[in-house]
Amino acid sequence: MADPKGFLTTPRQEWPRRPVEERARDWDEVYVPGGLLPIISEQADRCMDCGVPFCHEACPLGNLIPEWNDLVSREDWRAAAERLHATNNFPEFTGRLCPAPCEAGCVLAINQPAVTIKNVECAVADKAWEEGFAAPAPPDRLSGRTVAVIGSGPTGLAAAQQLTRAGHTVAVYERDDRIGGLMRYGIPAFKMEKHHLERRVEQMRAEGTRFRTSTTVGRDVDAAELRSRYDAVVIATGATAWRELPVPGRDLAGIHQAMEYLPLANRVCEGDLERSPLSAEGRHVVIVGGGDTGADCLGTAVRERAASVTQLDIYRKPGSERDEESEPWPTYPKVYRLSAAHEEAGALRTAPAARADARLFAASTLRFEGDEEGRVRGLRLVEVDAERRPVPGTERTLPADLVLLALGFSGPDQDDGIIAQLGLGLEPRGTIARGPDFATNVPGVFAAGDAGRGQS
Repeated sequence: MADPKGFLTTPRQEWPRRPVEERARDWDEVYVPGGLLPIISEQADRCMDCGVPFCHEACPLGNLIPEWNDLVSREDWRAAAERLHATNNFPEFTGRLCPAPCEAGCVLAINQPAVTIKNVECAVADKAWEEGFAAPAPPDRLSGRTVAVIGSGPTGLAAAQQLTRAGHTVAVYERDDRIGGLMRYGIPAFKMEKHHLERRVEQMRAEGTRFRTSTTVGRDVDAAELRSRYDAVVIATGATAWRELPVPGRDLAGIHQAMEYLPLANRVCEGDLERSPLSAEGRHVVIVGGGDTGADCLGTAVRERAASVTQLDIYRKPGSERDEESEPWPTYPKVYRLSAAHEEAGALRTAPAARADARLFAASTLRFEGDEEGRVRGLRLVEVDAERRPVPGTERTLPADLVLLALGFSGPDQDDGIIAQLGLGLEPRGTIARGPDFATNVPGVFAAGDAGRGQS
């Protein structure tokens, strides 16, 4: 560790966000440009280089966090970028989008604010691009083997890059017109600007990865026929089968899934549309679901100038500190977190029905109410207790002419034909069955990411 007393002398400091009034008027990332590098070396100094680094264990990628923290504290950016890329293909993505379970597992977090691991990661990744440390790494020789990767989200791109660098000839099949999957059309630009994605795709092209856009495997191309053309197939389609809300009035016009709403807003940012057909402008919006996707809808509706936006969360409002009995360190705790979107909604007072930050906790939807033309005009809700039982006398109606369902996903979409055409086995919860080596029951076919694990 560069500074043995860093965690004692230096307080936690995070990447500052731009003022709400400024950032809510545009689609740029919410953080102050250039605001991270001046603080990050001292923040890396707070890492204690623990004998047993629980942050490393808590990270799903197994990132070598103490190692690159030490290198950043010494401002050895090249070496830090090498150690970071040793376990993570796209740290500029995770540094902006990951919920940072590593920080929950930080030993310092037992009795102090954790090291700003996520911010350090993002700084290293951005510095690598600025200094030219992320040059294409094509293979020295080709193996003569071919692989098809279905899906171009983070899992598909990471698999494709590793396979290409190993010398295989890799083609990525993507059903949308642009590469990126959820990162392209699901994640709003204010959380991650798309130039981060574009430069990685160009890096991969330079390494030899091939891309096939606007091609839906299972419909445009038979999955079994694709398997016959390649030595191996990697299914990285994600968990895109969204959960429904089967309550009275669900068939009213104006009720949409979050992943119907968010892609259209992203297409406006891409320049494909002047205005989203589902724009929240001037409308009373209710978002059903308290997770990250719901927060993405919230931030998007704020920028589209909604008349009001309220987010419903069926869970009770969590406390600000972890419950040491039910969620002891180093588990990832369910605590009250204020995302950039919630900060904006709270400051702009978008939800008259909520006390703060646009969220109504412990709220369950009973039914949707509509007008004579069959359009939604209200959402009837009731408060629930810890067991999700309705609390008598708490029913009320929120005005709503646009309802967005952000209830999560149950597994890969089985309607696209891939699973049936290949004859893949499924787990009881609907994910693709696979072994420890990611192999499915079909020889040469592998399942990676949320398609095999479920939403995460």
